[in-house]
Amino acid sequence: MQFFLPNSSIFNLISEGISEGIIVVNKEQVIVAANSATEEMFLYKKDHLIGQSLDLLIPRRYHKGHDQHVTEFARQSKKRQMGRGRDLHGIRKNGQEFPVEVGLNPFEMNGETFVMALIIDITERKIKEKELSHWFRIFDESLNEIYVFNAQSFNFINVNKEAQRNLGYSLEELQTMTPIDIKPEMDRTEFLQLIDPILLDKNSKIKFETTHQRKNRTIYPVEVNLQLSAKGETEVFVAIILDITEQKSYTEKLEKKVDERTKQLTEALAKEKELNELKTRFLSLVSHEFKTPLSSILTSITLLGKYTQTEQQEKRDKHVTTIRNKVKYLDAILNDFLSVERLESGNENYKLETFPLSKVVNEVVYDANMLLKTGQKINYPEDIDDLIVQFDPKTLELALSNLVNNAIKYSPENTSIDLKIKKVDNNIVINIMDKGIGIPKEEQKHIFNRYFRAENALLTQGTGIGLNIAKQHLENLGASLEFSSEENKGSNFTVTIPKTPITTIQ
Repeated sequence: MQFFLPNSSIFNLISEGISEGIIVVNKEQVIVAANSATEEMFLYKKDHLIGQSLDLLIPRRYHKGHDQHVTEFARQSKKRQMGRGRDLHGIRKNGQEFPVEVGLNPFEMNGETFVMALIIDITERKIKEKELSHWFRIFDESLNEIYVFNAQSFNFINVNKEAQRNLGYSLEELQTMTPIDIKPEMDRTEFLQLIDPILLDKNSKIKFETTHQRKNRTIYPVEVNLQLSAKGETEVFVAIILDITEQKSYTEKLEKKVDERTKQLTEALAKEKELNELKTRFLSLVSHEFKTPLSSILTSITLLGKYTQTEQQEKRDKHVTTIRNKVKYLDAILNDFLSVERLESGNENYKLETFPLSKVVNEVVYDANMLLKTGQKINYPEDIDDLIVQFDPKTLELALSNLVNNAIKYSPENTSIDLKIKKVDNNIVINIMDKGIGIPKEEQKHIFNRYFRAENALLTQGTGIGLNIAKQHLENLGASLEFSSEENKGSNFTVTIPKTPITTIQ
Protein backbone atom coordinates (compact mmCIF):
# COMPACT_ATOMS: atom_id res chain seq x y z
CA MET A 1 0.00 0.00 0.00
CA GLN A 2 1.30 3.46 -0.89
CA PHE A 3 0.72 6.58 1.19
CA PHE A 4 0.68 10.02 -0.31
CA LEU A 5 0.75 13.29 1.61
CA PRO A 6 -0.52 16.13 -0.59
CA ASN A 7 2.06 18.84 -1.24
CA SER A 8 4.78 16.48 0.06
CA SER A 9 7.45 18.49 -1.73
CA ILE A 10 6.47 21.54 0.31
CA PHE A 11 6.51 19.40 3.46
CA ASN A 12 10.03 18.17 2.63
CA LEU A 13 11.26 21.67 1.89
CA ILE A 14 10.00 23.02 5.20
CA SER A 15 10.61 20.03 7.47
CA GLU A 16 14.20 19.38 6.41
CA GLY A 17 15.22 22.79 7.75
CA ILE A 18 13.90 21.97 11.21
CA SER A 19 16.08 20.30 13.85
CA GLU A 20 13.14 18.72 15.65
CA GLY A 21 11.59 15.48 14.49
CA ILE A 22 8.39 15.81 12.47
CA ILE A 23 5.98 12.95 11.82
CA VAL A 24 2.62 13.09 10.05
CA VAL A 25 0.04 10.32 10.61
CA ASN A 26 -3.39 9.71 9.12
CA LYS A 27 -6.53 8.96 11.11
CA GLU A 28 -5.51 5.26 11.32
CA GLN A 29 -2.28 6.41 13.05
CA VAL A 30 -0.19 5.25 10.11
CA ILE A 31 2.91 7.29 9.36
CA VAL A 32 2.65 9.10 6.01
CA ALA A 33 5.59 11.51 6.28
CA ALA A 34 8.72 12.10 8.38
CA ASN A 35 11.77 14.36 8.18
CA SER A 36 15.50 13.63 8.49
CA ALA A 37 15.61 14.73 12.12
CA THR A 38 13.18 11.89 12.85
CA GLU A 39 15.60 9.46 11.19
CA GLU A 40 18.43 10.63 13.47
CA MET A 41 16.24 10.54 16.56
CA PHE A 42 14.67 7.08 16.10
CA LEU A 43 17.43 5.46 13.91
CA TYR A 44 14.92 4.39 11.24
CA LYS A 45 15.16 5.41 7.60
CA LYS A 46 12.24 7.51 6.38
CA ASP A 47 11.35 4.93 3.74
CA HIS A 48 11.03 2.31 6.47
CA LEU A 49 8.80 4.55 8.63
CA ILE A 50 6.32 5.41 5.85
CA GLY A 51 3.38 3.04 6.06
CA GLN A 52 4.23 1.83 9.57
CA SER A 53 1.95 2.21 12.57
CA LEU A 54 2.90 5.02 14.94
CA ASP A 55 3.15 2.33 17.66
CA LEU A 56 6.53 1.39 16.15
CA LEU A 57 8.03 4.50 17.84
CA ILE A 58 6.25 4.08 21.18
CA PRO A 59 7.27 1.65 23.99
CA ARG A 60 4.89 -1.32 24.01
CA ARG A 61 3.59 -0.68 27.53
CA TYR A 62 2.14 2.65 26.38
CA HIS A 63 0.39 1.37 23.24
CA LYS A 64 -3.12 0.95 24.64
CA GLY A 65 -3.25 4.28 26.43
CA HIS A 66 -1.60 6.10 23.53
CA ASP A 67 -4.18 4.86 21.03
CA GLN A 68 -6.98 6.17 23.22
CA HIS A 69 -5.30 9.58 23.65
CA VAL A 70 -4.63 10.04 19.93
CA THR A 71 -8.18 8.98 19.00
CA GLU A 72 -9.63 11.49 21.47
CA PHE A 73 -7.24 14.18 20.22
CA ALA A 74 -8.21 13.62 16.59
CA ARG A 75 -11.89 13.81 17.58
CA GLN A 76 -11.41 17.16 19.30
CA SER A 77 -9.24 18.51 16.45
CA LYS A 78 -7.46 21.05 18.60
CA LYS A 79 -3.82 22.07 18.47
CA ARG A 80 -2.10 21.26 21.79
CA GLN A 81 0.86 19.75 23.57
CA MET A 82 0.61 15.99 24.02
CA GLY A 83 0.98 14.29 27.39
CA ARG A 84 0.47 17.35 29.59
CA GLY A 85 1.06 16.18 33.16
CA ARG A 86 2.61 12.88 32.04
CA ASP A 87 6.08 11.71 31.03
CA LEU A 88 6.25 10.69 27.35
CA HIS A 89 8.80 8.30 25.87
CA GLY A 90 9.86 7.18 22.41
CA ILE A 91 11.77 4.03 21.47
CA ARG A 92 14.58 3.83 18.93
CA LYS A 93 15.23 1.04 16.46
CA ASN A 94 17.86 -0.39 18.82
CA GLY A 95 15.30 -0.67 21.63
CA GLN A 96 16.57 2.34 23.58
CA GLU A 97 13.83 4.42 25.25
CA PHE A 98 14.19 8.18 25.68
CA PRO A 99 11.98 11.02 27.02
CA VAL A 100 10.27 13.28 24.49
CA GLU A 101 8.10 16.36 24.30
CA VAL A 102 5.42 16.24 21.61
CA GLY A 103 3.31 19.00 20.09
CA LEU A 104 0.31 17.92 18.03
CA ASN A 105 -1.47 19.82 15.28
CA PRO A 106 -4.41 18.31 13.35
CA PHE A 107 -5.18 19.41 9.81
CA GLU A 108 -7.28 18.37 6.84
CA MET A 109 -6.11 18.03 3.27
CA ASN A 110 -8.11 16.78 0.30
CA GLY A 111 -10.87 15.58 2.60
CA GLU A 112 -8.52 13.53 4.82
CA THR A 113 -7.59 14.17 8.43
CA PHE A 114 -3.92 14.16 9.41
CA VAL A 115 -2.04 14.89 12.63
CA MET A 116 1.41 16.48 12.57
CA ALA A 117 3.63 15.76 15.58
CA LEU A 118 6.66 17.93 16.45
CA ILE A 119 8.97 15.72 18.56
CA ILE A 120 11.81 16.97 20.77
CA ASP A 121 14.31 14.71 22.53
CA ILE A 122 14.40 16.10 26.10
CA THR A 123 16.94 13.67 27.56
CA GLU A 124 19.38 16.43 28.52
CA ARG A 125 16.61 18.55 30.00
CA LYS A 126 15.42 15.67 32.19
CA ILE A 127 18.98 15.05 33.40
CA LYS A 128 19.39 18.72 34.33
CA GLU A 129 15.99 18.84 36.05
CA LYS A 130 16.89 15.77 38.06
CA GLU A 131 20.26 17.25 39.03
CA LEU A 132 18.67 20.59 40.01
CA SER A 133 16.03 18.85 42.13
CA HIS A 134 18.71 16.67 43.73
CA TRP A 135 20.95 19.58 44.71
CA PHE A 136 18.01 21.69 45.92
CA ARG A 137 16.90 18.88 48.25
CA ILE A 138 20.44 18.52 49.57
CA PHE A 139 20.57 22.29 50.21
CA ASP A 140 17.17 22.63 51.85
CA GLU A 141 17.17 19.37 53.86
CA SER A 142 20.75 19.51 55.13
CA LEU A 143 21.23 19.18 58.88
CA ASN A 144 23.81 21.96 58.63
CA GLU A 145 22.90 25.61 58.28
CA ILE A 146 23.60 26.87 54.74
CA TYR A 147 23.63 30.55 53.75
CA VAL A 148 24.04 32.11 50.29
CA PHE A 149 24.70 35.87 50.26
CA ASN A 150 25.68 38.47 47.67
CA ALA A 151 29.44 39.06 47.45
CA GLN A 152 28.97 42.82 47.01
CA SER A 153 26.02 43.84 49.20
CA PHE A 154 26.31 40.85 51.60
CA ASN A 155 22.49 40.52 51.60
CA PHE A 156 21.28 36.98 52.09
CA ILE A 157 19.86 35.51 48.88
CA ASN A 158 18.84 32.10 50.20
CA VAL A 159 18.98 30.36 53.57
CA ASN A 160 18.02 26.74 54.15
CA LYS A 161 15.38 25.45 56.56
CA GLU A 162 17.80 24.41 59.31
CA ALA A 163 19.29 27.92 59.45
CA GLN A 164 15.83 29.50 59.56
CA ARG A 165 14.81 27.13 62.35
CA ASN A 166 17.91 27.70 64.46
CA LEU A 167 18.00 31.48 64.04
CA GLY A 168 14.25 31.93 64.41
CA TYR A 169 13.98 34.20 61.36
CA SER A 170 11.86 33.52 58.28
CA LEU A 171 13.47 33.51 54.84
CA GLU A 172 11.74 36.80 54.04
CA GLU A 173 13.25 38.42 57.13
CA LEU A 174 16.73 37.06 56.41
CA GLN A 175 16.65 38.38 52.85
CA THR A 176 16.66 41.89 54.33
CA MET A 177 19.72 41.10 56.47
CA THR A 178 23.45 40.38 56.08
CA PRO A 179 25.82 38.03 57.97
CA ILE A 180 26.91 40.99 60.08
CA ASP A 181 23.37 41.26 61.50
CA ILE A 182 23.68 37.82 63.14
CA LYS A 183 27.26 38.24 64.39
CA PRO A 184 27.13 40.26 67.64
CA GLU A 185 30.91 40.27 68.10
CA MET A 186 31.81 41.44 64.59
CA ASP A 187 31.37 44.76 62.78
CA ARG A 188 31.59 45.44 59.03
CA THR A 189 35.31 46.25 59.12
CA GLU A 190 36.16 43.01 60.89
CA PHE A 191 33.96 41.06 58.49
CA LEU A 192 35.72 42.60 55.47
CA GLN A 193 39.10 41.66 56.93
CA LEU A 194 37.85 38.11 57.45
CA ILE A 195 36.71 37.57 53.84
CA ASP A 196 39.58 39.52 52.25
CA PRO A 197 41.69 36.37 51.57
CA ILE A 198 38.82 34.87 49.55
CA LEU A 199 38.35 38.04 47.51
CA LEU A 200 42.08 38.08 46.71
CA ASP A 201 42.17 34.39 45.80
CA LYS A 202 38.74 33.42 44.48
CA ASN A 203 39.53 29.71 44.65
CA SER A 204 40.38 29.76 48.34
CA LYS A 205 38.22 28.70 51.25
CA ILE A 206 38.32 29.67 54.90
CA LYS A 207 37.22 27.88 58.03
CA PHE A 208 36.74 29.64 61.34
CA GLU A 209 34.72 29.67 64.53
CA THR A 210 32.46 32.52 65.58
CA THR A 211 29.10 33.11 67.25
CA HIS A 212 25.61 33.68 65.86
CA GLN A 213 22.75 35.51 67.49
CA ARG A 214 19.19 34.22 67.18
CA LYS A 215 16.11 36.39 66.82
CA ASN A 216 15.38 35.86 70.53
CA ARG A 217 18.85 37.32 71.29
CA THR A 218 20.38 34.02 72.47
CA ILE A 219 23.90 33.32 71.21
CA TYR A 220 25.41 30.00 70.08
CA PRO A 221 28.89 29.02 68.82
CA VAL A 222 29.34 27.89 65.22
CA GLU A 223 31.97 26.54 62.88
CA VAL A 224 31.91 28.31 59.49
CA ASN A 225 33.15 27.01 56.12
CA LEU A 226 33.10 29.90 53.64
CA GLN A 227 33.89 30.04 49.94
CA LEU A 228 33.13 32.13 46.86
CA SER A 229 30.74 30.82 44.22
CA ALA A 230 28.42 32.11 41.49
CA LYS A 231 24.66 32.24 41.05
CA GLY A 232 24.16 32.93 37.40
CA GLU A 233 26.30 35.99 36.69
CA THR A 234 26.27 37.12 40.32
CA GLU A 235 29.16 36.39 42.66
CA VAL A 236 27.95 34.94 45.95
CA PHE A 237 29.41 33.55 49.14
CA VAL A 238 28.30 30.13 50.31
CA ALA A 239 28.61 29.50 54.04
CA ILE A 240 28.08 26.05 55.56
CA ILE A 241 27.55 26.38 59.30
CA LEU A 242 27.79 23.77 62.02
CA ASP A 243 26.26 24.55 65.42
CA ILE A 244 28.99 23.24 67.75
CA THR A 245 27.10 23.74 71.01
CA GLU A 246 26.81 20.00 71.41
CA GLN A 247 29.62 18.91 69.15
CA LYS A 248 30.83 16.14 71.45
CA SER A 249 27.46 14.41 71.41
CA TYR A 250 26.71 15.16 67.76
CA THR A 251 27.73 11.75 66.41
CA GLU A 252 25.76 9.90 69.05
CA LYS A 253 22.66 12.01 68.39
CA LEU A 254 23.03 11.56 64.63
CA GLU A 255 23.27 7.78 64.95
CA LYS A 256 20.21 7.77 67.20
CA LYS A 257 18.34 9.90 64.69
CA VAL A 258 19.29 7.52 61.88
CA ASP A 259 18.07 4.56 63.94
CA GLU A 260 14.79 6.35 64.61
CA ARG A 261 14.33 7.24 60.96
CA THR A 262 15.21 3.67 59.94
CA LYS A 263 12.66 2.31 62.39
CA GLN A 264 10.04 4.76 61.14
CA LEU A 265 10.82 3.85 57.54
CA THR A 266 10.58 0.12 58.32
CA GLU A 267 7.20 0.62 59.98
CA ALA A 268 6.01 2.80 57.12
CA LEU A 269 7.06 0.21 54.52
CA ALA A 270 5.30 -2.55 56.45
CA LYS A 271 2.16 -0.44 56.61
CA GLU A 272 2.46 0.48 52.93
CA LYS A 273 2.06 -3.18 51.94
CA GLU A 274 -1.37 -3.21 53.52
CA LEU A 275 -2.70 -0.11 51.73
CA ASN A 276 -5.55 -0.78 49.30
CA GLU A 277 -5.89 0.11 45.65
CA LEU A 278 -7.41 3.50 46.44
CA LYS A 279 -4.36 4.52 48.44
CA THR A 280 -2.09 3.59 45.52
CA ARG A 281 -4.20 5.66 43.20
CA PHE A 282 -4.07 8.59 45.60
CA LEU A 283 -0.28 8.50 45.89
CA SER A 284 0.02 8.46 42.11
CA LEU A 285 -2.31 11.44 41.87
CA VAL A 286 -0.41 13.36 44.57
CA SER A 287 2.90 12.83 42.74
CA HIS A 288 1.42 14.52 39.66
CA GLU A 289 -0.05 17.34 41.77
CA PHE A 290 3.41 18.07 43.25
CA LYS A 291 5.15 18.58 39.91
CA THR A 292 3.63 21.90 38.84
CA PRO A 293 3.96 23.77 42.19
CA LEU A 294 7.48 22.41 42.75
CA SER A 295 8.46 23.58 39.29
CA SER A 296 7.06 27.04 40.08
CA ILE A 297 8.93 27.12 43.39
CA LEU A 298 12.24 26.14 41.76
CA THR A 299 11.75 28.72 39.00
CA SER A 300 10.92 31.50 41.47
CA ILE A 301 13.90 30.61 43.67
CA THR A 302 16.20 30.76 40.63
CA LEU A 303 14.80 34.11 39.50
CA LEU A 304 15.02 35.60 43.00
CA GLY A 305 18.79 35.42 42.76
CA LYS A 306 18.77 37.61 39.65
CA TYR A 307 16.84 40.48 41.25
CA THR A 308 19.53 42.00 43.44
CA GLN A 309 18.79 45.68 42.95
CA THR A 310 16.63 47.73 45.31
CA GLU A 311 14.28 48.79 42.53
CA GLN A 312 13.61 45.13 41.77
CA GLN A 313 11.89 44.51 45.12
CA GLU A 314 8.50 44.24 43.43
CA LYS A 315 9.77 41.37 41.28
CA ARG A 316 11.27 39.67 44.32
CA ASP A 317 7.98 40.05 46.21
CA LYS A 318 6.11 38.49 43.30
CA HIS A 319 8.28 35.36 43.38
CA VAL A 320 8.19 35.16 47.18
CA THR A 321 4.38 35.25 46.97
CA THR A 322 4.45 32.50 44.36
CA ILE A 323 6.64 30.32 46.57
CA ARG A 324 4.45 30.98 49.62
CA ASN A 325 1.24 30.08 47.74
CA LYS A 326 2.70 26.93 46.18
CA VAL A 327 4.08 25.73 49.51
CA LYS A 328 0.68 26.38 51.11
CA TYR A 329 -0.94 24.31 48.34
CA LEU A 330 1.50 21.42 48.89
CA ASP A 331 0.94 21.62 52.63
CA ALA A 332 -2.82 21.33 52.05
CA ILE A 333 -2.30 18.18 49.96
CA LEU A 334 -0.17 16.62 52.69
CA ASN A 335 -2.73 17.52 55.37
CA ASP A 336 -5.44 15.89 53.25
CA PHE A 337 -3.33 12.76 52.96
CA LEU A 338 -2.75 12.60 56.71
CA SER A 339 -6.44 13.15 57.34
CA VAL A 340 -7.35 10.26 55.01
CA GLU A 341 -4.92 8.00 56.84
CA ARG A 342 -6.36 8.91 60.24
CA LEU A 343 -9.90 8.36 59.02
CA GLU A 344 -9.01 4.94 57.60
CA SER A 345 -7.25 3.83 60.76
CA GLY A 346 -9.88 5.26 63.09
CA ASN A 347 -7.24 7.29 64.93
CA GLU A 348 -8.81 10.71 64.37
CA ASN A 349 -9.19 12.56 67.68
CA TYR A 350 -11.77 15.31 67.97
CA LYS A 351 -11.91 17.95 70.69
CA LEU A 352 -15.22 19.65 71.38
CA GLU A 353 -14.99 23.30 72.36
CA THR A 354 -17.44 26.14 72.85
CA PHE A 355 -16.36 29.15 70.79
CA PRO A 356 -17.67 32.09 68.70
CA LEU A 357 -18.37 30.94 65.16
CA SER A 358 -16.79 34.15 63.85
CA LYS A 359 -13.40 32.99 65.16
CA VAL A 360 -13.24 30.14 62.62
CA VAL A 361 -15.00 32.06 59.84
CA ASN A 362 -12.53 34.96 60.12
CA GLU A 363 -9.57 32.56 59.86
CA VAL A 364 -11.04 30.80 56.82
CA VAL A 365 -11.84 34.05 54.99
CA TYR A 366 -8.43 35.56 55.82
CA ASP A 367 -6.57 32.58 54.31
CA ALA A 368 -8.93 32.38 51.33
CA ASN A 369 -8.41 36.05 50.44
CA MET A 370 -4.83 35.21 49.46
CA LEU A 371 -6.14 32.76 46.84
CA LEU A 372 -8.65 35.07 45.14
CA LYS A 373 -8.39 35.53 41.39
CA THR A 374 -8.55 38.94 39.76
CA GLY A 375 -11.83 40.66 40.58
CA GLN A 376 -13.06 37.91 42.90
CA LYS A 377 -14.39 38.74 46.35
CA ILE A 378 -15.92 36.96 49.34
CA ASN A 379 -19.13 38.41 50.75
CA TYR A 380 -18.75 38.07 54.52
CA PRO A 381 -21.81 36.84 56.47
CA GLU A 382 -23.79 39.35 58.50
CA ASP A 383 -24.65 39.30 62.23
CA ILE A 384 -22.59 36.30 63.32
CA ASP A 385 -20.64 37.86 66.18
CA ASP A 386 -23.09 36.52 68.75
CA LEU A 387 -23.29 32.95 67.36
CA ILE A 388 -21.68 30.48 69.77
CA VAL A 389 -21.16 26.84 68.71
CA GLN A 390 -20.04 23.68 70.44
CA PHE A 391 -17.92 21.77 67.96
CA ASP A 392 -14.36 20.79 67.04
CA PRO A 393 -12.86 24.06 65.68
CA LYS A 394 -10.16 22.38 63.58
CA THR A 395 -12.71 20.11 61.89
CA LEU A 396 -14.97 23.05 61.12
CA GLU A 397 -12.07 25.11 59.76
CA LEU A 398 -10.94 22.21 57.55
CA ALA A 399 -14.43 21.75 56.09
CA LEU A 400 -15.12 25.46 55.50
CA SER A 401 -11.65 26.07 54.05
CA ASN A 402 -12.15 23.23 51.59
CA LEU A 403 -15.54 24.55 50.47
CA VAL A 404 -14.47 28.21 50.18
CA ASN A 405 -11.22 27.34 48.39
CA ASN A 406 -13.16 25.15 45.94
CA ALA A 407 -15.57 28.02 45.28
CA ILE A 408 -12.60 30.25 44.43
CA LYS A 409 -10.85 27.59 42.36
CA TYR A 410 -13.85 26.67 40.20
CA SER A 411 -15.22 30.21 39.74
CA PRO A 412 -14.06 32.65 37.05
CA GLU A 413 -12.53 36.07 37.64
CA ASN A 414 -14.74 39.01 38.66
CA THR A 415 -17.28 36.86 40.55
CA SER A 416 -18.43 36.74 44.16
CA ILE A 417 -18.47 33.91 46.68
CA ASP A 418 -21.33 34.32 49.15
CA LEU A 419 -20.91 33.06 52.70
CA LYS A 420 -24.23 33.04 54.57
CA ILE A 421 -24.91 31.81 58.11
CA LYS A 422 -28.21 31.53 59.96
CA LYS A 423 -29.90 29.72 62.84
CA VAL A 424 -32.56 27.16 61.94
CA ASP A 425 -34.28 25.32 64.82
CA ASN A 426 -31.26 26.00 67.04
CA ASN A 427 -28.97 24.45 64.43
CA ILE A 428 -26.33 26.54 62.65
CA VAL A 429 -26.65 26.44 58.84
CA ILE A 430 -23.71 27.67 56.75
CA ASN A 431 -24.04 28.18 52.98
CA ILE A 432 -21.11 28.66 50.60
CA MET A 433 -22.40 29.76 47.20
CA ASP A 434 -20.46 30.45 44.02
CA LYS A 435 -21.12 31.27 40.37
CA GLY A 436 -18.57 28.82 39.02
CA ILE A 437 -18.54 25.91 36.59
CA GLY A 438 -20.97 23.85 38.65
CA ILE A 439 -21.21 20.05 38.70
CA PRO A 440 -22.76 18.09 35.80
CA LYS A 441 -26.07 16.55 36.92
CA GLU A 442 -25.10 13.01 35.95
CA GLU A 443 -21.93 13.21 38.06
CA GLN A 444 -23.40 14.77 41.21
CA LYS A 445 -24.05 11.38 42.84
CA HIS A 446 -20.28 10.73 42.87
CA ILE A 447 -19.11 14.11 44.17
CA PHE A 448 -18.34 12.89 47.72
CA ASN A 449 -16.54 9.74 46.53
CA ARG A 450 -12.86 9.74 47.38
CA TYR A 451 -10.61 10.68 44.43
CA PHE A 452 -13.59 11.49 42.19
CA ARG A 453 -13.33 14.59 40.03
CA ALA A 454 -16.06 15.82 37.70
CA GLU A 455 -15.33 15.82 33.98
CA ASN A 456 -15.41 19.61 33.74
CA ALA A 457 -12.85 19.97 36.59
CA LEU A 458 -10.10 17.68 35.30
CA LEU A 459 -7.96 20.54 33.96
CA THR A 460 -7.93 22.26 37.37
CA GLN A 461 -5.45 21.17 40.06
CA GLY A 462 -6.91 18.95 42.74
CA THR A 463 -6.76 15.50 44.34
CA GLY A 464 -10.46 14.69 44.63
CA ILE A 465 -10.37 13.95 48.36
CA GLY A 466 -11.19 17.30 49.99
CA LEU A 467 -14.99 16.96 49.88
CA ASN A 468 -14.77 13.32 50.96
CA ILE A 469 -12.78 13.98 54.12
CA ALA A 470 -14.76 17.14 54.95
CA LYS A 471 -18.03 15.18 54.79
CA GLN A 472 -16.62 12.27 56.86
CA HIS A 473 -15.26 14.55 59.56
CA LEU A 474 -18.50 16.53 59.82
CA GLU A 475 -20.68 13.42 59.96
CA ASN A 476 -18.42 11.89 62.63
CA LEU A 477 -19.51 14.80 64.83
CA GLY A 478 -23.21 14.61 63.90
CA ALA A 479 -23.07 17.50 61.41
CA SER A 480 -23.95 17.24 57.72
CA LEU A 481 -22.70 18.43 54.34
CA GLU A 482 -25.09 18.72 51.39
CA PHE A 483 -25.12 20.60 48.09
CA SER A 484 -27.06 21.69 45.06
CA SER A 485 -25.45 22.60 41.77
CA GLU A 486 -26.16 23.48 38.16
CA GLU A 487 -23.52 23.22 35.49
CA ASN A 488 -22.15 26.61 34.31
CA LYS A 489 -24.25 28.44 36.92
CA GLY A 490 -22.64 27.56 40.23
CA SER A 491 -22.92 25.48 43.39
CA ASN A 492 -24.34 25.87 46.89
CA PHE A 493 -22.77 23.75 49.66
CA THR A 494 -24.60 23.60 53.00
CA VAL A 495 -23.02 22.70 56.35
CA THR A 496 -25.48 22.05 59.19
CA ILE A 497 -24.05 22.03 62.72
CA PRO A 498 -26.39 20.47 65.29
CA LYS A 499 -27.23 22.19 68.53
CA THR A 500 -25.79 19.22 70.43
CA PRO A 501 -22.93 17.43 68.57
CA ILE A 502 -21.93 13.81 69.17
CA THR A 503 -20.06 13.64 72.48
CA THR A 504 -18.96 9.99 72.48
CA ILE A 505 -15.93 10.60 70.29
CA GLN A 506 -13.08 8.10 69.98
